[in-house]
Amino acid sequence: MPAMVEVFKTNIRHYYQSQSLIKKLLEYFPGSEVNFDLEDCDRVLRIEGTGICPVKIVELITADGYECEALV
Repeated sequence: MPAMVEVFKTNIRHYYQSQSLIKKLLEYFPGSEVNFDLEDCDRVLRIEGTGICPVKIVELITADGYECEALV
């Protein structure tokens, strides 16, 4: 299965928040590359890997009270 790249707009503002969410995402999508660009106005979350489910990513982020929507 080829690697996929998914990009999301979030409202994550702080480094410690992003690190907590990266840990959570890697539990669901092990072996993926996950990072946040907190300098971008959209506070972009980027995840690259195989078997990535955008719906699950949004569920995981919003379950912690943050906003998350796929960028097309």
